[in-house]
Amino acid sequence: MAHRWPEILETETLQENSYFWRLYFGFYEAADLMLNYRQLHYFWVVAKTGSIVRACEQLNLTPQTISGQISLFEQTYNIKLFRRVGRQLELTEAGRQTLPYAEHMFQLGGELELMLRAQPNEQQTLFRVGVADVVPKSIVYRLLAPTMELTEPLRITCREDKLERLLADLAIQRLDLVISDSPMPSHLDIKGFSQKLGECGISFFATAALAARHGRDFPHGLHDAPLLIPGPETVIRSRLQRWFAEQQIQPRIVGEFDDSALMQAFGQSGSGIFIGPSVIAEEVKRQYGVQVIGQTDAVSESFYAISVERKVSHPGIVAIAEGARRELFSG
Repeated sequence: MAHRWPEILETETLQENSYFWRLYFGFYEAADLMLNYRQLHYFWVVAKTGSIVRACEQLNLTPQTISGQISLFEQTYNIKLFRRVGRQLELTEAGRQTLPYAEHMFQLGGELELMLRAQPNEQQTLFRVGVADVVPKSIVYRLLAPTMELTEPLRITCREDKLERLLADLAIQRLDLVISDSPMPSHLDIKGFSQKLGECGISFFATAALAARHGRDFPHGLHDAPLLIPGPETVIRSRLQRWFAEQQIQPRIVGEFDDSALMQAFGQSGSGIFIGPSVIAEEVKRQYGVQVIGQTDAVSESFYAISVERKVSHPGIVAIAEGARRELFSG
């Protein structure tokens, strides 16, 4: 006799019977503390869609099934995930705390499914790169460009964030590499190895109008000039300030930026003079329509590849290191 599972599963009695659900979904009495991912998934979809009705449309299930399973999930942990406000559902504090975990888990599940469904001849080596938000985007592109020319194709995923958060993900192997303007900080209890990719001086960029007023007699023409500088978390910031003190120059700081692209956008508008690595000076001039009013090697920027392997074997990391030495920082 054929089982009528769709009809049986939607009955009120079985939805309230947590023992049946554990058996049906592969859970046993010995695993009472195991997280029920199906129930968590129903919660996640309801939270993302905003209502049980829209969740039903997405999951092709009845309201009784979804609400019943969420209720069982709540009973298991003695919590409430939603509260009803009028005809709307709102997340409780427990629901707000649960949602980011569910979001991350099912995002990873989606990535895993895509990888498993890929045909063998379509599979690519995944290269997960974290980029410290203080590193100029043009430098990042130039560093990563050689990975696009490898014989064996890579699928690159890039994530930008604060360095310490990226290193935490590197430690648990959610990233293969972190690109930064500094080596692995000594105060972090994380096993990682820093490979210096290169070093270069800095150039000062300005619009034509600012260059006409402050571009003569470099660097002393920078005294009292409007200046856009990197934020305090950057290595270059303290080096730049020491150099100004040595030159007895005191620019008028009008903006501080952790994001170099945002600083360059303000510089393009004429808000102030800004700095950038000399190795990409020509590119910055073309992209933002600015001029170089001076350059110094007394203030330098360095860039590092941080990985968990002392002996680097990932083809993407090898390509980045070789390309940096051969092309970007060859001078």
